Amino acid sequence: MLEIFQSSFLLQASLSLCVILIAIYAYFKRSFSYWNRRGVPSLNPSVPFGNFTKLRSNIEDYSKFYKKLHGKKIGGLYKFNKPILLLRDPEIIKNVLVKDFDLFYSRGIFVNEEKEPLVGNLFLLNGPKWKNLRAKLTPTFTSGKIKMMFPTLVQIGKELQKCLKISADNEDAMEVKDILSRYNTDIIASCAFGIQCNSLENPNTEFRVWGKKFFSPDFQFIIKSILIIIIPFLRKYLRISLVSKNVSKYFRNMVKNTVEYRENNNVQRNDFMQLLIQLKNKTLGATEEDPLLKIPDSSITALKSNSPFDCLQNSEVTMDVIAAQAFVFFIGGFETSSTTITFCLYELALNPDIQETVQIEIDSVLKKYYGDITYEANVVQLTLVFLQLSKTLRKYPPAPVITRQCTQTTKLTGTDIVVEKGTAVHVPVLQIHHDPKYYLKPEKFDPERFSEEEKNKRRHFTFLPFGEGPRLCIGMRFGLMQTKVGVISILSNYTVQVSAKTSIPLKIDPNSLILSPEGGMWLKITNRINK
Repeated sequence: MLEIFQSSFLLQASLSLCVILIAIYAYFKRSFSYWNRRGVPSLNPSVPFGNFTKLRSNIEDYSKFYKKLHGKKIGGLYKFNKPILLLRDPEIIKNVLVKDFDLFYSRGIFVNEEKEPLVGNLFLLNGPKWKNLRAKLTPTFTSGKIKMMFPTLVQIGKELQKCLKISADNEDAMEVKDILSRYNTDIIASCAFGIQCNSLENPNTEFRVWGKKFFSPDFQFIIKSILIIIIPFLRKYLRISLVSKNVSKYFRNMVKNTVEYRENNNVQRNDFMQLLIQLKNKTLGATEEDPLLKIPDSSITALKSNSPFDCLQNSEVTMDVIAAQAFVFFIGGFETSSTTITFCLYELALNPDIQETVQIEIDSVLKKYYGDITYEANVVQLTLVFLQLSKTLRKYPPAPVITRQCTQTTKLTGTDIVVEKGTAVHVPVLQIHHDPKYYLKPEKFDPERFSEEEKNKRRHFTFLPFGEGPRLCIGMRFGLMQTKVGVISILSNYTVQVSAKTSIPLKIDPNSLILSPEGGMWLKITNRINK
């Protein structure tokens, strides 16, 4: 009798499981017909991941999508059951990022700054909160304010030179990406948090260790993230945060202690933290308008009466708002600037003739200032360094994909396609930067690629290392400055060469969110003989 019962139970369980699996399969198949039903060219997805080969999207996937959709302006993809619209045409990209910005202002990332204050930052916020905060923060990123911080960058650049000296004296191959990450960490710690980190001297400083923890999510976080992608409404119940409680506590306490110490002891420094404190206390004076960071008039005009930005209210800059901005400044600069310098050095090591030309310019300009790296030399006169960085950002954009989310069902300008509210929109920056249609011989590190003549020929919205439109990276100017100081600090004293450990051709880490070399970057740093 027991055996009959057990057999019956197993049969029922098996049938139930089959029904569930069939229902799931049917659900995905129905979801995967989304783009076909709308007449959008799409690629065949697979249950359950859709078009992506792994849990997290990677560079190889986007390269495959871009090639398979050759000749198409747009294409439909799926991440699990979630539809994604991939944009390939520069004019449509312009419409989404600029002209129709009020319909695509969101990054599509759910945040709740009341539960986790650090996510209430300029990168993640949307709607009126974002626009209000952008308006408040723009004065802190003008050329005049950034110039005040230049001496700090130069000093840390000198520490970078010292850090490289032992390896240069021994002519050893070294992993430069880690050292450059420490260089940028020290800059951000000083300028954004107002603390002396000294990670160039000690790689295991507390600040750097806690920063790394943010980039190492645990298994529970990954599983929750997957569930939220598949079943979005679960985010209300899973209480998932982009920042762990311990990391949040550390950074918020650090900011709180720094602000209170400065206010109680009347301490002032030339850094972003001081400017944020002035914003909090409403003592930040009037500043010149910075045209580089100005939101385009066309986008302002587009924010009409039905726009969500009409409910803009004046919000206060609290301690948590300061912490959130300092934190995103750290996250945004932790890898982007260091990888840009890394890739730049790699290309110069492969092209010693170009490197020598750049060094001659550096020597000539610094000689005018008695060997010192000055703001005038860095920003105005060192044109070849800027050209090398532009070429690097073209070939190796730190953020390989720009993401947006449709906030109101609309017809996509330039097409007959209706994009529904909530649909994700992706711009494959890396693939556009490597499209021979826009860049002849895209793998070549061409010295003339960014001459004024060539730039005038290039189609707009085919160079997007910092994004475009009103959500153009607000820290672009500062990021370029710290990157230039790093390159100048190295090339003024040292020559960069490939070594037996250098990966040629270069392998990109397919799973990194920020474009990064797989296995690090091994180069040989030697003292300049002609110095």
